Amino acid sequence: MTFTKFMDLAFGNLFRFLRDISFRKEERGPLSWAFFGTLLLVLVYGLIMLFSASYVTAYYRFNDIYHFIGPQVIVAVVGVAAMLLISNINYHALRHVYWHLYVLLLVLLVWALFSEDYNGCHRWVYLFGTTLQPSEVAKFAAVLGIALMTDNQYDKRNTLVHGLAVPVAPLLPIFVLLYLEPHNSAILLICMITGTMLVCGGCALRWLPLAAAAGGAGIYLMLTAEGNDVANERLGAWGLMADSGDVDLGWQTTQSLYSIASGGLTGLGIGNSRQKHLWLPEATNDFIFSIVCEELGFLGAVLCIVLFGALIVQGIFIALRSPDYFGAMLSIGITAQVAWQVFCHIGVVTATLPNTGISLPFFSSGGTSLLLLLCEMGVLLSVSRAGNARIRAQQQQSQRELRERLRGGAPSGRTVYRRPQAQ
Repeated sequence: MTFTKFMDLAFGNLFRFLRDISFRKEERGPLSWAFFGTLLLVLVYGLIMLFSASYVTAYYRFNDIYHFIGPQVIVAVVGVAAMLLISNINYHALRHVYWHLYVLLLVLLVWALFSEDYNGCHRWVYLFGTTLQPSEVAKFAAVLGIALMTDNQYDKRNTLVHGLAVPVAPLLPIFVLLYLEPHNSAILLICMITGTMLVCGGCALRWLPLAAAAGGAGIYLMLTAEGNDVANERLGAWGLMADSGDVDLGWQTTQSLYSIASGGLTGLGIGNSRQKHLWLPEATNDFIFSIVCEELGFLGAVLCIVLFGALIVQGIFIALRSPDYFGAMLSIGITAQVAWQVFCHIGVVTATLPNTGISLPFFSSGGTSLLLLLCEMGVLLSVSRAGNARIRAQQQQSQRELRERLRGGAPSGRTVYRRPQAQ
C-alpha cells in the first residue's frame, strides 16, 4: 500500500463519512414505530427486572440499592437518544469508517490484556473511572466488516476466496486476542453471527459445510485444550447434576435451576426472589433470566421470550425490506447478535448449554453492552427508514401510474374501460 492510498484510507474516508452521513430527502422514510415500541417494552421490562435482581447485592456490597440500576437508567436514556440520532444517519456512511473501527478495536483488545484482571480474565479496559469491554465493540465490528466485504464482492460472493476467506480473515486477529483474555463466549458468539450472515447472504454456500466443520473442530480444540482452564472448568460443571463441592460453576448452575423451579406458573412476585439474596452468583448479569423466572414464573418467562421473538422477527422484516444488500446484511448481523445472545443466555441458565457467561440483551447490567446495543438498534432503524422510503416511493409511483391509466394517459398494455358519458 502506497503512502497516498494509506492517507486516503485514513483521512479521505473520514471526509467521505461526513459527506454521506445525511439521508437525501427521498431516501429518508418514516421510523418503524412498531419496532421502536417493541424495543422500548423490552428495555423497560429489562430495567424493572434489573432493579429487582440487583438491589440486594448492591446494598450488601456497596450500601446503595441503586448502585446497578442508577447508572443503567442513565445509560438507557442516553442510549435511546443516541439510537434516535443514529436512525437519522445514512447507514451507508458506516462503510467509510470500518477500518478505523477495526484498528481501534485491536488497540482496545491489546490494552485489555495489560489491564487489571477480574476472576482471572482480562476483558475490560479501565478508562476515565469507568470500564469498557472491547468484546462488545468486536461484535458490531464483525457485523460491519462482513456486510461491507460481501457487498463489495457481491458478484463473486459464491467463490471460496471472496465469499468466505476475505470476509473472515479480519476476524482471526480478533479471535486470537479474545482467546488470550480469555473470552471464549465472545468468540463463539461472533462465530455464530458470522455463520448466520454468510448463510443468509448466500456467500460461498458450497464451501460453508466444509468451513463449518473446520470451525467446529477448531472451537472444540480451543475449548478442550489443556491450558484452557476456564473452558475446562465450565465444561466440567455442565449438566443438571453439576453440583460439586469444589466447583463454583456447578453451584451457580444448580442455584439457577432452583430459582427457575421456585417460580412456578406465576412466580413469587416482583422483588420476592430468594435466590438473589446472595445464593445465585451474577444474578444481575449472566443469570438474570433465572430471577425473571423465579419472580414472574412461567408466564413472565414466556412474555420475555415473546417480546424478544417479536423484536427479532421485526428485525428480519427490516432486512427483507432493505433497499440494498449492504443494509440487508447489516440488519441480519445485528438481529442475529440479539437472537444468539438470548438463545445462549437462556440455554446457560437452564443448564442446556455450558456456563459461558453471556448477558441477556437489555436486561443484564453493563453500560457498555446496553449503550452499544441501542446504537446498533439505531443502525437497524436507519435501514428501516431507507426501506420505508423505497416502499413509499413505489406506492406513490403505482398510484401515479394508476391515475394516468384512468385518465387515458400513457398506454399500460391493456384496455381501460370507462362508463359512457350521458348525452
